[in-house]
Amino acid sequence: MSLPITHRHIEVFRAVMTAGSVTAAAQLLFTSQPTVSRDLARMESLLGYVLFDRAPGRLRPTARALALFDEVQRAYQGLDQVVARAQALRRAEDERLQVLTLPALAHALLPAASADWAGRHPQAGLTLTPQESPLLEEWMAAQRFDVGLSEVSATVPGTRSETLAELDEVCVLPAGHRLLERTVLTPQDFDGERFVSLSSEDPYRRQFDAIFAAAGVQRRLQLETHSAIAVCALVQEKLGIALVNPLTARACAGAGLHIRPLSVSVPFRIQALWPQHRPTHALAQDFIDAVKRALAPAAAAQAASGTKRQRR
Repeated sequence: MSLPITHRHIEVFRAVMTAGSVTAAAQLLFTSQPTVSRDLARMESLLGYVLFDRAPGRLRPTARALALFDEVQRAYQGLDQVVARAQALRRAEDERLQVLTLPALAHALLPAASADWAGRHPQAGLTLTPQESPLLEEWMAAQRFDVGLSEVSATVPGTRSETLAELDEVCVLPAGHRLLERTVLTPQDFDGERFVSLSSEDPYRRQFDAIFAAAGVQRRLQLETHSAIAVCALVQEKLGIALVNPLTARACAGAGLHIRPLSVSVPFRIQALWPQHRPTHALAQDFIDAVKRALAPAAAAQAASGTKRQRR
């Protein structure tokens, strides 16, 4: 059977050890000296051994008291950590937001959004986990992340979705290419051109192929890859021209890679996925707001092109 030592006994013992005398301990505890002496004596009685050698005007802790005090201090340090954690949760600081995202967005969109968000929450942590579909949607359905960023418009079980932007896929061309003379490219402009494709399983690849087939356009399909970033890198090396999402195109654009709009619109939708059965993270909405701000330049660039397109 355990000893009936209470938290009050430990509190009194710690105060005496910390203050060095019963009188000072009573002041720390806002109580009287006789009360502290009585509680300390009761604790010693329950333990069956003395904790202090008593001399006129002072107490000297025994070896057992010193060993016990070490253990008490470790316990109080743990309590202090609990209190600090509780206060941090109230302030939404020292938390870590878990974001699941498409790799293309992790490269082209989230660096700016993360910088914006981190500037507003300097004490909070952020983990960005890139994953392709359909695993991204499966992990969000399993409630494994605080928020997800996807491009699928289909309903994902166990989540609610919010459309953040709908942009158009764009053409990317290498420096010096003859088609850079045009401000807008049509499907017919791609006839006979070397074309860098996304993989055959990619849903955008299927849409592109359908557009060119409907227009009777024959491209030279020599290279394909799973990654929009890789597509841009291959185009920059003058291995062909391509169609990619506008965020990756903007992130990769420079002296060796140029962007042109396509006359036919292929929408690129960005969706936020919220888990329905996971507690809402206090900082998740702030992160999505930062994503929206990071999307603004791409939306403005599309609006500035002023191109009338046939919705597909």
